[in-house]
Amino acid sequence: MVQRCLILCPIAIYCVGGLAASCQNSQMKSYEKPPKSLLRKVGRAIADFDMIREGDRILLGVSGGKDSLSLLQILCHLKTYAPVRFDLGVITVDPEVEGFDPAPLKAYYDELGVPWQYAEQPIMEEAARNMDGDSFCAYCARMKRGIMYSACRREGYNVLALGQHLDDLAESLMMSLFHGGQLRTMKAHYLNDAGDIRIIRPLVYCRETQTGAFAVEAGLPVIPDSCPACFTAPTQRAYMKALLATEERKNSHLFANMLHAMKPLMDETPP
Repeated sequence: MVQRCLILCPIAIYCVGGLAASCQNSQMKSYEKPPKSLLRKVGRAIADFDMIREGDRILLGVSGGKDSLSLLQILCHLKTYAPVRFDLGVITVDPEVEGFDPAPLKAYYDELGVPWQYAEQPIMEEAARNMDGDSFCAYCARMKRGIMYSACRREGYNVLALGQHLDDLAESLMMSLFHGGQLRTMKAHYLNDAGDIRIIRPLVYCRETQTGAFAVEAGLPVIPDSCPACFTAPTQRAYMKALLATEERKNSHLFANMLHAMKPLMDETPP
């Protein structure tokens, strides 16, 4: 049974009653085994950037998209044989955007046997009042990150896992070069500004096509993203995605080369 455990206006946060521990000790009910191609790349990224350590309590941010749902399956599988023990929980942040409803994921988390939290906040309404010189997507991401940090602190998680993949990192690099005049991309593993939560991105070596194919093959309950703010006009990221797709058709090694160039930018592994 789901209990309302905390309400912080305008944020509503729900959690599963009676699931204080993770699915490490036979609480895991069922999951889809990911393909070896995904597992190899995630395992290599975890090792290269020292992402998961003994006793970590990891909270995974799941939006309901193919990438975060794929990462949930991968981490559930890794828990069954990883050389280190770690706890795993899930948080979904509902921005209360018309046409986007991740609430059905609650039943899916129960089916998997993972402890979960569900936070609701009218981010689009707040953006209309408070956003200044920023895109809605950037504002929404920043607000979601704050909600997830708060959840980590409240529930005792020391690691926040996010589902960005190699395509996301490549697009971020191009946006930084074109529009910011800087060599920057997302970090694979870093410490937040407050110094109390490590952020990891285990999919940084994986391609979007891989998570997409796995999500379809495994029948993952992907929630259609119909955010009007994201699709009313082409975004910088959508443009970069199309540009990279065009270039990859000419050069099949494009993303491997970009990963090689980006790797020093990705590494900020905390001690």
